[in-house]
Amino acid sequence: MGENKRTYFISDIHLGAPALNNNREREKLFVSWLDKAKQDAKAIYLVGDIFDFWFEYKKVVPRGFTRTLGKIAEITDSGIPVHFFTGNHDLWAFDYLPQEVGITIHREPVKVDIDGKTFFIAHGDGLDKSDKGYLLLKSIFTNKLLQWLFARVHPNLAFGIGHGWSKKSRLSHKPEEENFKGVNNEGMINFAREILKTDSIDIFVTGHRHVPMNIELEEGAKFVNTGDWVNHFTYAVFENGKIELKKYNSSSQSI
Repeated sequence: MGENKRTYFISDIHLGAPALNNNREREKLFVSWLDKAKQDAKAIYLVGDIFDFWFEYKKVVPRGFTRTLGKIAEITDSGIPVHFFTGNHDLWAFDYLPQEVGITIHREPVKVDIDGKTFFIAHGDGLDKSDKGYLLLKSIFTNKLLQWLFARVHPNLAFGIGHGWSKKSRLSHKPEEENFKGVNNEGMINFAREILKTDSIDIFVTGHRHVPMNIELEEGAKFVNTGDWVNHFTYAVFENGKIELKKYNSSSQSI
């Protein structure tokens, strides 16, 4: 293994998405990315919506994802920390992933120091306060009583409901690339600007929007959205005090 010096960020893989027909190919590509990242990673941050739908029963976990879970377990077993931020598609992750795969789960945004830089890391859902409809939906999905009731449903029916809901997501209605709204109209960028009024953050890293962004904010702060693995196949790398957005291919060029 090479020198562990890079921190990796990736999000919105949407493994197993019923609206997509290339799930096996995308999973193999993601596992290939993980395998390369482990060669020099000091940490890997999975910034939400890694799975298109995930729900854990006490004794049952979703079928599939064997390659992904095995590779992540291999990475954590080697001593490299893997952080998993729950997204709006995989927020029903409980104790299976930490206990069996060795990841650290984060359900809320995290402020953390990485090599002397202060990071604010979040999937990004709910940060745009103008999205009232989604905020209401998230409050329903995170309700403990409703989660307990859903866990009483037989897995075959529960996953049928989950996959049916997923088929109605934006992956179905917007398979094309989503458009950048501009630096003054992106809700998460405006959220970052509000944070900077009262707190000192060097780098914001989010997912959720499916739009790769690497934007200079006030006083040298950076806002990075890692894009997705539906259209862009992008990720971010932090090394030597700088963060870059890259597209995964044989040469892994910066973009």
